Amino acid sequence: MINVGVVGASGYTGLELVKLLLNHQGFKLNYLATTQGDVMIEQLHPSLLDVISLPVEKADASVVAQSCELVFLALPHKASMGFAKELLDKGVKVVDLSADYRLELETYEAHYCTHEDIAHLPKSVYALIEYYREALKTTNLAAGPGCYPTATLLGILPFIPYLDTNAPLFVDAKSGVSGAGKALSEMTHFVNINDNIFAYNPLKHRHAPEIAEKIEKIHGVKMSVNFVPHLIPATRGELVSVYATLKENIDPLEVLKKHYANDAFVRIRENPVDIKSTSGTHFCDIFAAKNGNALFVSSAIDNLLRGASSQALAAANLMCGYDEGMGLPVIAYVP
Repeated sequence: MINVGVVGASGYTGLELVKLLLNHQGFKLNYLATTQGDVMIEQLHPSLLDVISLPVEKADASVVAQSCELVFLALPHKASMGFAKELLDKGVKVVDLSADYRLELETYEAHYCTHEDIAHLPKSVYALIEYYREALKTTNLAAGPGCYPTATLLGILPFIPYLDTNAPLFVDAKSGVSGAGKALSEMTHFVNINDNIFAYNPLKHRHAPEIAEKIEKIHGVKMSVNFVPHLIPATRGELVSVYATLKENIDPLEVLKKHYANDAFVRIRENPVDIKSTSGTHFCDIFAAKNGNALFVSSAIDNLLRGASSQALAAANLMCGYDEGMGLPVIAYVP
């Protein structure tokens, strides 16, 4: 068993990590922390009463290094990089769920803040499992993709060789309220989101440069990405629709089936996808169709799992020599 910890256990993704690790056959959860500490995990998350009882400590890198071989950081951007730097220097493997290590330096600083750990940034591996599987097996630092980029990239990357890359990509994305995090805001207030749907940060959201950067790194082409996220009155789940222009005639479903033939957690659907079928699982469901040279690709994931915590666990599995699928959830919350 490998000793692991979760720093940032108070948030939604932290809770999901705790739940995933409880029955994991290769990892032993023996350290939990927040910026405040001094509480029990079952007090922080009452749903865990009589399931697990562990103290949640105030985060301390020295204590982590003595307790864990690998740590999940479920912290906000900027807060994560300072803590990760200390852990990496002490020989602890890190899976970071924030944005701090998932982008090139220029992209990160243009859309977030000044980076405080330039030394480790080039060593990070983007944890989009299907595309960086082999690199994750040898790294000490995995950078979790954003939830929207995960669903978008898994859907559109197989088609890039067949697209007119001079034409823009349009991404229409919809997410459950848990994607906004645990902190209260006017946008996520019940009275505002109930029976409602609206776009936020249209064409300005910082997941757009992440999508564009990864398309360029994986396929070597630059594309204009027009990204519009929406908040929907659902707790969890994410539906992303991408509109692109083809340069040649293809069968979209056959392209997807061939591309992901060996990827157990990508399911190619014959009909348009929905969020309920992936809720509670690590699966990404994808559907595609065309009308002439117009391509439509739609993908669905659980934003808290495939979009964050279960993808982080899959990366940790690979980093520690375990089977990628160990402990990953596959039963959907249906009905």
